[in-house]
Amino acid sequence: MDRLARTLHEDRGAVTTQLVVFFPLLILTGLLAVQFALAWHAQHIAQYIAQDALAAARPQHASAAIGQAQARHRINTLAGRILASPQVSVTRSATRVRARVTGGVLQAVPVLKLRASGAAEGPVERVTQPEDDQP
Repeated sequence: MDRLARTLHEDRGAVTTQLVVFFPLLILTGLLAVQFALAWHAQHIAQYIAQDALAAARPQHASAAIGQAQARHRINTLAGRILASPQVSVTRSATRVRARVTGGVLQAVPVLKLRASGAAEGPVERVTQPEDDQP
C-alpha cells in the first residue's frame, strides 16, 4: 500500500505539466491552419481580380487604364483586409493584355508573412470579318 501511495504522490502535477506543453502547440497549430486558409482565400481573390481586369482591358477599344480601374473597384469590394497593400499592374500592347495583382495576406501568425498573387494574360479582342465576306 505504501508503494501505491508513493506512485500516486509522484505523479501529481503530471497532467498540468503536459497541458502547459501541449496547449500552446495546439493553439499554434490552429493559428497556422487559419493562416494558410487566409492565404488560400487571398490567392483566389487576387486571381479573380486579375481575370476581371483582363476581361475589362481586352475589348478592342478598351485600354489598360480601364482594366486598372476595374481591378481597383474589385479590390475595394472584395479584398477587404484579407489582401493587404494590393498592387495592380495592367499592361496592354497591340496584341496582348497582361494583368497582375499582388499583395500581402492578413496575418493570424505574426511571424509568418505570406504573399498572394494572381496573373492573367490574353489576346486583345478585335472585330474581324471572315475572308469569304470580303469583295
